[in-house]
Amino acid sequence: MNTPKGKLIAVGGNEDKGTYPNPVSRKKYYLDFFELGILKRFLKEIPAKNPRIEVITTASMIPEEVGERYCSAFGILGVDTVNLMHIREEADALNPEYLARIRKADGIMFSGGDQSRITRMFLNTEMLDILKQRYQNENFVIAGTSAGAMAMSKIMIKGGNAKESLLRGSVKFGHGLDLISSVLIDTHFVARGRFGRLLESVATHPKTIGIGLGEDTGVLITDGHLLETIGSNLVVIADGHNMGYTNATEVDKGHPIAIENMLMHVMAKGNIYDIENRLFFKDIETYTLARIQQEAE
Repeated sequence: MNTPKGKLIAVGGNEDKGTYPNPVSRKKYYLDFFELGILKRFLKEIPAKNPRIEVITTASMIPEEVGERYCSAFGILGVDTVNLMHIREEADALNPEYLARIRKADGIMFSGGDQSRITRMFLNTEMLDILKQRYQNENFVIAGTSAGAMAMSKIMIKGGNAKESLLRGSVKFGHGLDLISSVLIDTHFVARGRFGRLLESVATHPKTIGIGLGEDTGVLITDGHLLETIGSNLVVIADGHNMGYTNATEVDKGHPIAIENMLMHVMAKGNIYDIENRLFFKDIETYTLARIQQEAE
């Protein structure tokens, strides 16, 4: 595949999971995960001076409330050309008006909630084809938080109890949007203790790179392979390419998984990871210098 001209931003989130126990105990929805620093970076990567933003709330069961908070957050940063797509049914993704808006947008944001709702609505649709074509051929930015980040990969983590991870079968997988094919993305990574879940995911799919995103943290992906950490928390990289022994495909469901030689990196703000070459760099300057030296040899 050719190097994409567009960029992806995957954010670790602190998003609703789509339901409330009852009206009395309804929790107030916060956008705390989406600190203005990350939102500013999203806007910075868009070349248009007055960008058109489309927020797709499909993953959430409270789309109006989520949409209002995105509009408010963008408004604080002086952007008032923000539209909402409350796509609730598969037919909504075929709406000609929505398709036209996707073609005109400068940046797309997928909200959090349930990643399976995103894939159910968008897989094998013209809207997804347009998103992929624009990401591949234009300076177009696609961002997603929580579920919106997890849905970006080809193989998508659908769910799995973190406490039961590293027991075979505890992590559930599905087909993602395939905006990037070489990774597995997990979110709320530190707060919800999902280290084991990511390790099991990579052990099960050893030719992928696992990306665990902390809350209020994300990765900016350029050229389809270069990750830069943005935000205040941590990003954990799990590389299984040189993994030795694992019984991940042999033991019975519910039995412990053994993993030999899983390589891990922990990234803070500004650190760089090259998926293609599986290398960690202190910052973009260090990465650029290494590339120059490599080309000179």
